[in-house]
Amino acid sequence: MPKRLCEIFKSPRRDEMYLYVDRARGLTDVPEALLERFGKPVSVTVMMLSDDKPLARAKARDVLAAIASQGFYLQMPPTREAYMLDLYKAPTEARY
Repeated sequence: MPKRLCEIFKSPRRDEMYLYVDRARGLTDVPEALLERFGKPVSVTVMMLSDDKPLARAKARDVLAAIASQGFYLQMPPTREAYMLDLYKAPTEARY
């Protein structure tokens, strides 16, 4: 797969939610309904993306394939581990 100049936007409504798009096309291929839920996109960075480019939470090959087929890649926030959620539900003791 060839290299692609991508722009990455973060969501102002959800932490760690990002949209990857082709820099030349911008947000034109992103469905309006998705943009409404995503919020006003905030540009984070522009990068040259290729198959071998390491990304934190996605495979570059998957990002490039999604951009080629649908015009964007939506990176969702990581799921919270069940045990982490249980920490918030468990009562805490005050220790003095």
